[in-house]
Amino acid sequence: MTEYDQPNDPSLEQIRQEWPATVAALPVGTRITGQVVDCQPFGVFIRIDDVPNALGLADIGSMPPGASLPALGAQVSGKVVWHTDYNYEVRIRLSEWIDHS
Repeated sequence: MTEYDQPNDPSLEQIRQEWPATVAALPVGTRITGQVVDCQPFGVFIRIDDVPNALGLADIGSMPPGASLPALGAQVSGKVVWHTDYNYEVRIRLSEWIDHS
């Protein structure tokens, strides 16, 4: 466990094993909701509702000027914009960022 892991978080192995099912369940364009589980300078990680072994990332590259990162524990919504196969991340553009574009 790292300092960012939560007791109920899936392991990297679980995320890797479920990756094909995650991609199938969350195609590009899918609307998601979830909870921010980690905040980093490059973006926020999201536990996606209804897909427990998926790891979402909303990175600052998709954040419009003047927008800010949501706080740890915040409930967020957004849209799947990409799947990053090498590290099993579902890239998310947050709704609040879409509204600022």
